[in-house]
Amino acid sequence: MLSPERRTSMAERRPSFANFSGNSNHIDTLMVPHLAGIEDPLPETTPEKVDVLIAGTGLVESVLAAALAWQGSNVLHVDSNDYYGDSAATLTVDQIKNWVNRINNSNNESEPYQNAKLYISSNNFGPDCKYVSRDFGIDLSPKILFAKSDLLSILVKSRVHQYLEFQSLSTFHTYENDSFEKLTNTKQDIFTDQNLSLMTKRNLMKFLKFVLNWETMPEIWRPYADKSITDFLFNKFKLDKPQVFELVFSIGLCSSMDTKVPLALNRIRRYLISYDVYGPFPVLYSKYGGAGEVSQGFCRSAAVAGATYKLNEKLYSYNPTTQVATFTDGSKVTVTEKIIMSPTQAPEGNKHIPEQKYEVNRMVCLVEKDCKEWFSEDESAAMVVFPPGSLKSGNKHVVQTLIMGPGSECCPQGTSIWYLSTTESGVRAEMDLDAALEALEISIIRESSDEITNNDDIVQFGDDGRPIINSVRLGQSFKEYVPRESVQHLMKLSYTQLTSTPPFDVVNPELFDNDELNNRANSVNKFIPNATDNGIIYTAMPSSEISYDEVVTAAKVLYEKIVGSDDDFFDVDFEDEENDTIPAGASVNGVINYENAIEDDEEDIQMGEDDSTELVGEMEI
Repeated sequence: MLSPERRTSMAERRPSFANFSGNSNHIDTLMVPHLAGIEDPLPETTPEKVDVLIAGTGLVESVLAAALAWQGSNVLHVDSNDYYGDSAATLTVDQIKNWVNRINNSNNESEPYQNAKLYISSNNFGPDCKYVSRDFGIDLSPKILFAKSDLLSILVKSRVHQYLEFQSLSTFHTYENDSFEKLTNTKQDIFTDQNLSLMTKRNLMKFLKFVLNWETMPEIWRPYADKSITDFLFNKFKLDKPQVFELVFSIGLCSSMDTKVPLALNRIRRYLISYDVYGPFPVLYSKYGGAGEVSQGFCRSAAVAGATYKLNEKLYSYNPTTQVATFTDGSKVTVTEKIIMSPTQAPEGNKHIPEQKYEVNRMVCLVEKDCKEWFSEDESAAMVVFPPGSLKSGNKHVVQTLIMGPGSECCPQGTSIWYLSTTESGVRAEMDLDAALEALEISIIRESSDEITNNDDIVQFGDDGRPIINSVRLGQSFKEYVPRESVQHLMKLSYTQLTSTPPFDVVNPELFDNDELNNRANSVNKFIPNATDNGIIYTAMPSSEISYDEVVTAAKVLYEKIVGSDDDFFDVDFEDEENDTIPAGASVNGVINYENAIEDDEEDIQMGEDDSTELVGEMEI
């Protein structure tokens, strides 16, 4: 019997069609299809024969299930959990508690989650308390969606976006000198930033113009191809440390200063071409839950196309000779093509899961602060990055933080969810996450403090360079500020997640175009006696990448392994084409718009013969 402990599902909310800019003026009569085990009962019997069996309802598995079902394959999609999402699930507080207990009591040596620690404020949850478990939707793998990305294209093409609601995220902060600096990423920001010298502005605009078409200028970047992006920006474009850190860690969302030049340039360009596609922001996120909500949307699409769904169902064994899969409840199914399996769904005792050699250390905090000081107007989310060396722990790797406020519908009014992650390992990771958490707490206390009520206050510096006037505004230092209050933690969760995917190495699709999947298939069946054929393929656990960039790439590779080609991947001819477009009023010229903005700067900034910068006429902002 399925647990009643869950949040309201998509079909039960019956959301209206919501466009990608976060507006919901357009009302659509779309009925969200029900999903087995949530709104509809699970099927009592397992099908006798299917083309593909998929174990795990994570992001990649769910996208794959929908693509195969619409292509015409007979798909059985199972999950050993009593909820959808698997490694990408959005869980309540009580579900998190059960999840942690399962992780810590697991006898599976290949368990991809380790070292789970949980604190819950018992005074704030329960009968007659301020909050209930279902008030919060907590993502196991928080994600953001770039406006110019392959997943967004698939969401529109498959119409899964009609099951979801999206909001914009435009605020990126870089932590430096004990304060959060808001990202300088537009022409207006650069020209009006009084802290930038004319030479820095000129060099920054020169780089932004280059990076949009960097692949066509090998003479500039190829000599640095094997060097770090920081060396490239310092030496080739003469940029200062603050601008380098913004480009590498906030815009590029890279993990370390050693990220190689081609990979980093791809990541920086990803942000820039996503800006102004649907509005003055580069990123979106789904309401009510991140990756878990998107996974459930693709499961619903697959169900409409004929896929069968069963929860609380785990594969016990598979005989590749007879092609019969047996589940723990004794039911059986003949699989004519392939079995796709998440590492979380593997039978206990299986020692041949592909090596999960990369760590992602995560921390999730439910905080009794709405954190509106960190958000842009009419938004309810922000990114905060802590570059290497910015924390008192002396962090060598970046710590990324996604802040979700009450407008995300993942937490009630007056609260927020803080997602922190790092690719550092072991004790060092714990130290870095704790230091980042402390910095966040001090920052939000001082920026929301009633002790300073004059909004006209600005930071001023004495002759010794120390601040002599404090302010509550973002981007200004408070080294002398001593908070008189503390942040109330409703829940604090930390855990280590293992993955076979290298950290942040997912923008390049060639990552998945290798023999690793074949090697996985060759090894995985060894846990079954006399299993010699490649009947099972393991998917990868989520990487440290906070975007969805790896999802469609991985799903396409698996799709091609099964079908033979990815030419008809989501090549669906819906009968009703009216809504199969980008929402009305949304710009689709993000690349052109940004390039035009850069081109316009040629009239504003020119380089003299002495390689200095002079302003020509008035700058139009």
